[in-house]
This record gives sequence, structure tokens and C-alpha cells, in this order.
Amino acid sequence: MRREGESATSDVPASPPLWRQRDFGVFWAAQTLSFLGDSFALIALPLLVLQATGSLAAMGLLTAVGGAASVLAAVFAGVLVDRVDRRRLLIACDLVRMVLYGLIPLVWLSGPHVWVLYTVLPVCEAVGMLFAVGYVTVVRGLVGTARLTEANGRLNATAAAAGVLGPLGAGIVAAWTGPAAAVAVDAASFAVSAACLFYVRIRERAGDDDRPRNTNLWQDLRTGVSFLRGHPVLRSITALLFVFSFLTLGLNDLIIYHVKHDLGHDDGTVGTVMAVAALGMIAGSLLVARVRRRLGFGPTWIGSTAVCGLAFAGLGWVHPVPAVAALGAAYLACVGMAGTCSMSFRQEVTPEHLLGRVTSAFWTLQYSAAPIGAAVLTWAAERGGTAPVALVAGLCCVLIAVVALLTPIRRSGRS
Repeated sequence: MRREGESATSDVPASPPLWRQRDFGVFWAAQTLSFLGDSFALIALPLLVLQATGSLAAMGLLTAVGGAASVLAAVFAGVLVDRVDRRRLLIACDLVRMVLYGLIPLVWLSGPHVWVLYTVLPVCEAVGMLFAVGYVTVVRGLVGTARLTEANGRLNATAAAAGVLGPLGAGIVAAWTGPAAAVAVDAASFAVSAACLFYVRIRERAGDDDRPRNTNLWQDLRTGVSFLRGHPVLRSITALLFVFSFLTLGLNDLIIYHVKHDLGHDDGTVGTVMAVAALGMIAGSLLVARVRRRLGFGPTWIGSTAVCGLAFAGLGWVHPVPAVAALGAAYLACVGMAGTCSMSFRQEVTPEHLLGRVTSAFWTLQYSAAPIGAAVLTWAAERGGTAPVALVAGLCCVLIAVVALLTPIRRSGRS
């Protein structure tokens, strides 16, 4: 049964299994490599800032600056994605990030230059948002509506697998040769991803006759927001994720600081903790399709969000490194389940010709306050300690799940 708001131009049923779909396989491989590089940068960039400044607040500020650029780009990304060839756009985004991230290790050869990070990262985050919106709109064209949750789960699972190897490798590389070398791996991964995408064929979009042609920018932006506002479930998710993102964007910095500063471990241990935590994302992403079929979208999303909050609340209080890694794994497992569910649901119910603008509007609204949250979280943790800040933020995430029980999310369908 079609959900409220689902496009009438659904894909032809009985699409072949994912393992038989060549274009999805190439796309999957390209994104796994790209995720591997990103997971290097996820560890390397904060370590570069910490190496140069020794300040958690400076790490949080870099995260906030990058997040702000991403939010600003999200405002316009959907309009562009719905107007251009999406495959070419993805390739261009990969090439731009390859060049920009490649500049960091070159400049760092002459010594630490934090200003380079504050210059390059915002541009890369903006381009990354453009890629992310295009990436979401492409998946349905590759696999069809019926296999969206399965495809998204596999993409997220391999992204998490890359997240196991990436932080571990980044920690080892950073310990041996410095964090700048780990950023070079990220740059190389974008080159390989672009080469793979060159060989991917993406189906012509259904409803292309309805693509925006003579509308102005404001009308295009308003179209995405209007669709979200008119759909009860998407409206509720957007509002709740606005708060969730504010509370959690700085979590990665918090974990790194907790392991290095509070517990006194080295870069290699940081990489190991993040790698073990990423195992949770693999588990959650592989299980999400099965759990959603059994419980339905609403219970899966609400339950995952609640467990995220509980894991976050305990992160600053535990001192054994394995316990920190275990809580990180629980958090990421549930982030993977909730994120895959919400992405798949949004792809399912949004008409094809609106998918870019709706995705863009969704992410703009979701992350609009997140950069401020990252700066506030890390600033508060540096002054008051990671434990009380993690406890308050985690309990607020649990409260988000409780509030969701009072919205249409709880009653949303079982497919």
C-alpha cells in the first residue's frame, strides 16, 4: 500500500537482486573507497588542530565552521541537483575535493598552518553537501523503490566497514608520520571514486518533464520546504532531528578529546576506539531492513534514537577504553538504523522530480543549528568536563524519542 505522499510514478516492480545490478555495484565500490578516505579525514583533521593548538574548543570551532558551510550549501544544493546531470555533478564534486584535501599535506610540509584547515574544510564541506544531496537522489534511480532500504543499508554498512579500517589506519599513520599524511589518503580516495563513477549508468529520471525550468531560486527553495511541511511524518522528523543534530554534531570531537585528554592515550588508541565503534554502524546498517520490516518505520526510528541518547549519556563517565568503544558502537549502530530509515522513507514518499529539493530542504533544516551546537558542546566540555556535558546531551536525545511517541512518526507504516 502506498504511503501518504508517495509518488504515483513508482519504479517497475521485481527489480533484480542488488548483487546482479552492475551499476549499483560500481557505485557501491566507489562510495566505499570514498568513505574510507573520509574516515581518515574524520580522525586526521581534529588531530591536526589538537596537534597545533592543544584546544578542544579549537577542534569544535573547526567542526562548527565546516558544519555552517555545509548548511549554507544545503540551501542551494537541491535546486542544482534537480536541474543538472547528477552523475557529472558527483564526479565534479569528487575532483574538487581531491584537489582541496590534497593541498593540506602539501602546506603542512612547512609546518602547522591551522588557517589552511579553516579555509579548505568549509569549501570541502559545502561541496560534500552538494555531493550528498546528489548521492541520495541517485540511489533510487539505480535500484528502484522496492530495494531502497536494502541498498541504503548496504551502502551504510560498507561505509561503516570503511569506518573501521579508516580510523584504525589514520591513527597508525598519524602516530608514525603525522596526521597530515592521513589527509592525503582522503584526497586519493576521491580520485578513485570519480574514476568509478565515470562508468556508472544512471536511469533517466521519471518525471523529468516536471523538472524546474523557469522558476526562480526562491520558488525552488520553497517547494522543498512546502513538501516537508505538508507531510506529517517528514514534518515531525525534521523538527526532532533539528534538535538531535544540535546536540550530537560535536560528539566525534568529544570522544577524541576524552580518549586523549581525559584518559591520556595516544593517536593510535583514538583510531582504534573509533574503528571499534564503527563496527556498530555495520551491524545497525545490515540489520535495519529486517528490523524495519518487522517493527515498522516508527518504532525502529524511535527506539534507535532512544538508545543513541543512552549511549551518549554514558560516554564521558566510562574510563576503560573498551567501554568507551562499546558505547560508541551502540551509538553508531542506532544512528545507522535511524538514519537509514529516515533516508529511505524520504526517498520513498518524495516524487522523483522533487527529490533533490526535498533532500536539500530536509538537511538544511536538520543541520541549521548543528554548527552552533558543536561549538557549544565542545566549549562546555573543555570547561566543565566531558562527563556532565555528555550526560545532559544524551538525556536530551532520549527526550527526543519520548516526544516522537506523541507525533505521527509512532503510527507510520510497517514497510
